[in-house]
Amino acid sequence: MNARPFRKVLVANRGEIAVRVLTACRTAGLATVAVASEADVSARHARLADELVVLGPASARESYLVAAKILDAARATGADAIHPGFGFLSENAAFARAVLDAGLVWIGPPPAAIEAMGLKVPSRERMKAAGVPVVPGSHDLSPEHLAGIGMPIVIKASAGGGGKGMRVVRSESELAGAIESCRREAEAAFGDPTLYAERYLERPRHIEIQVFGDTHGRVVALGERECSLQRRHQKVVEESPSPVVTPSLRARMSEAAVAAAKEVGYVNAGTVEFLLDTDGSFFFLEMNTRLQVEHPVTEEAWGLDLVALQLTVAAGEPLPSDLPTAPAAHAIEGRLYAEDPENGFLPQIGTVLVYEEPGGPGVRVDSGIESGSEVSVHYDPMLAKVVARGRTREEARRRLVDALGRTVVLGVATNVSWLKRLLETPEFVRGDLDTSLLSRLEVPPSPEPPAEVLAAAAGVLAVGDGRSVAAAHAVFPDPFAAGTFRVLG
Repeated sequence: MNARPFRKVLVANRGEIAVRVLTACRTAGLATVAVASEADVSARHARLADELVVLGPASARESYLVAAKILDAARATGADAIHPGFGFLSENAAFARAVLDAGLVWIGPPPAAIEAMGLKVPSRERMKAAGVPVVPGSHDLSPEHLAGIGMPIVIKASAGGGGKGMRVVRSESELAGAIESCRREAEAAFGDPTLYAERYLERPRHIEIQVFGDTHGRVVALGERECSLQRRHQKVVEESPSPVVTPSLRARMSEAAVAAAKEVGYVNAGTVEFLLDTDGSFFFLEMNTRLQVEHPVTEEAWGLDLVALQLTVAAGEPLPSDLPTAPAAHAIEGRLYAEDPENGFLPQIGTVLVYEEPGGPGVRVDSGIESGSEVSVHYDPMLAKVVARGRTREEARRRLVDALGRTVVLGVATNVSWLKRLLETPEFVRGDLDTSLLSRLEVPPSPEPPAEVLAAAAGVLAVGDGRSVAAAHAVFPDPFAAGTFRVLG
């Protein structure tokens, strides 16, 4: 990698992660460039940077996902480094290679490492060769080969993620149909019909280890995150440390994660994900070759700034010698989505008329929205992450429950009340978690709000966008006053 000092960073993303990275760059004294679609020109991240480049139409496929436009934006502004955030092009090896070929600094892992971990079948074989435990499985889906694994099994897409191209099979009679449907879904979602099978663990925990490598050959593990609370294979609540990971288990999982990272020559921030079985055994699941959505819980529990470390490593500097070896606190994060839990968690769109973030001891909010923000059909419905830190897990939980209760979003339905009720269930209080818990758990229904709250909300909605837009203009009369505004034709 061409690690070297840089002075201006283009953040190739939007929303809360763009805000997070732009803020870290400013703290480091670096000049910043934001990119935005035409739908995002007045978004919070677009106004935060020193310069803004408009990429094109609202559709991500015509803006944020067009590598050539990102590179043109870097050239037009003189940016000499690119941070991809997460999602979009962050795990696109071809984009990372194009950034490096253009003579820019890529604030992420080497393209070869992204490629090595991008496909599940080859990465599984590579991890086995490196001595990292993997779930017993096979890329040969013939019944005789799968008989050696034993039922139940799970069929997965090699190029997949997010539950697409994935089926649990509990008997041989289900096998042919499951393979056929997974193959169709994998081809449609990823353009690659390759499948593999592995033993299905009934109620495992999803534990991930934060790893970091520098250009001087050092790779370290920076603790674990508990990510077992998932709905449709998407994480909902994360915490660090895990309530069940002991220091000795942490040491063993960290050793395996470091071995995995070293096997692919890893540099910068990454996450090695494991399934932890009920008997204490753990198995490699996959590696995310980027910063994770849930990185704030590691930062809060371990006293780190992972984005600042990314900038340090990308500049060619070694990792600090005094990195922590144990958590100093407990942190829990809830993902705030524009979705309706009372209606099948359907994504919501519209104008955020009123947005107020909670504060207080140990409370952190990473957000990309504000009053007046538009929630568009074109992008992921995650609005913010509400994080609470405490001396103990229970203190962190209570603080997060309180913080969610003081989070105000009017104009768009969200899951904030559902998250609060989830954190109050006996299962969460006990830390009795697994990846299928939310499919079994009955989260109590939302209570009817008091009449005065309904009246107040009706009053806000009655004045409509005019009030929120007027308030926004009072604070930001010129949304581009903070920096240079450019449009790429």
